[in-house]
Amino acid sequence: MYAIIETGGKQYMVSPGDKLKVEKLNLNEGELVEFKPVLVRKENGEVVLQKGKVIAEVLRHGKHKKVIVFKFRAKKNYKRWRGHRQPYTEIIIKEIQEV
Repeated sequence: MYAIIETGGKQYMVSPGDKLKVEKLNLNEGELVEFKPVLVRKENGEVVLQKGKVIAEVLRHGKHKKVIVFKFRAKKNYKRWRGHRQPYTEIIIKEIQEV
């Protein structure tokens, strides 16, 4: 069984036991979070829209690797270096509950 959940403006296909890095959630480590699935697919092939819920546990918070943003204009003596590290929350999917 898998479900498609939406968080942080992105959609993820998840199954029980999956670990994900999602956009930062304002929760403490060890807390449970509940997602409303967009779609749930059962073992028998049946697809159900917006039914049930996905339970996940927050494992840790962190930052992704640095992304370099370099701006350059030829022959104008213009160079700008910027770095960015996006914060994330790592979660593990505990269960997918059906309704």
